[in-house]
Amino acid sequence: MSKEKILDQLLDKAFFKGMDEADLKFLAENASSRNLKEDEVLFRHGNRADSFFLVTGGRISLEVAAIEGPPLELQNVGEGAIIGWSWLIPPYRWHFQARAEEDSSVIRFDGDVIFERCEKDPDFGYEMLKRFAGLMSERVSSAREKMMQEWNPPGFA
Repeated sequence: MSKEKILDQLLDKAFFKGMDEADLKFLAENASSRNLKEDEVLFRHGNRADSFFLVTGGRISLEVAAIEGPPLELQNVGEGAIIGWSWLIPPYRWHFQARAEEDSSVIRFDGDVIFERCEKDPDFGYEMLKRFAGLMSERVSSAREKMMQEWNPPGFA
C-alpha cells in the first residue's frame, strides 16, 4: 500500500481525528501494510514491542496466556481498531498476544521512529500519549472484565 493510501486510511479513522496534518503525514511515512492469514500471530506476550497497528480488515483477537489450556480472548477487534501500546511504555514488551481470527490486514507503524519523534517533539509526544492513554485504559478495563467473567474466583470482585 502506498504512503498516500496509508494517509487516506488515517484520515478516516477515529483514533487519528483532529491530529495535525503534518503529524499524520509523518505517521504514514513510517508505516507499512501487512496481511495476516487466519491464526497467524501478529505479536506475542513478552516479546519486544516496537510498533503499533491499525486494523484495516478482518478480525484480530487480543489474548492472554492462561495458567492451563488455551489463551483467554480478552477482546476481538476489527477494522479501525488500534492495537499495541507497549512500544510507548517501558519495558517495551508486549503485554498481550494478538492473533488473526480470520484473514486480516493491518497497517504497522514503526514505534522506534515514532518514539524518537515523541522524545524530540514534546507536542507530538503529548498528543500520542493522550491518545494511547485512552486506549490503554480501555484495554485494561476490558481485560479485567473478561477475566472476571471467565475465571470468576470466589470472593474477588
